[in-house]
Amino acid sequence: MTLPAVTLTVNQVERTLAVPAQASLLTALRNDLELNSPKYGCGLGECGACTVLVDGVAARACVIPARGVAGRTVTTLEGLGSLADLHPVQQAFIEEQAAQCGYCLSGMIMMTVALLARNPDPTDDEIRRELSGNLCRCGTHLEILKAVRRAARLMRPVPAEAGKS
Repeated sequence: MTLPAVTLTVNQVERTLAVPAQASLLTALRNDLELNSPKYGCGLGECGACTVLVDGVAARACVIPARGVAGRTVTTLEGLGSLADLHPVQQAFIEEQAAQCGYCLSGMIMMTVALLARNPDPTDDEIRRELSGNLCRCGTHLEILKAVRRAARLMRPVPAEAGKS
């Protein structure tokens, strides 16, 4: 039996995949596209380990059918930046040492990118609320909070006068 094809745009690359109708986006990303940043955690969309951006909005890849994102843009951690050119959120998480085991890290970073796109200067309470659905069992919550604050600072435009001497 031949599986029907679906075309997905992931990390700015269009790919056509043959996936079962019930296959989740997470399964397609990990198994078919070999992208390892979104993790399988709970399989219920509760823990945040599988968080990706769909059209710039944070989404739980484990509960979204792969076919449901055809024609939309999906971004994973691999699509944010590279070792040579880190996204400011990636840079902030590294600088604040906001990872221990790293299992939740991709989801935390993707949620932060979505938050800062909507709200470039969130309060600590807004950050906590936004990330409350992303579980971290290692206890790096304070470092994650600092990383989000640092990322917000890194992403602020530099005033024109600041660059003049």
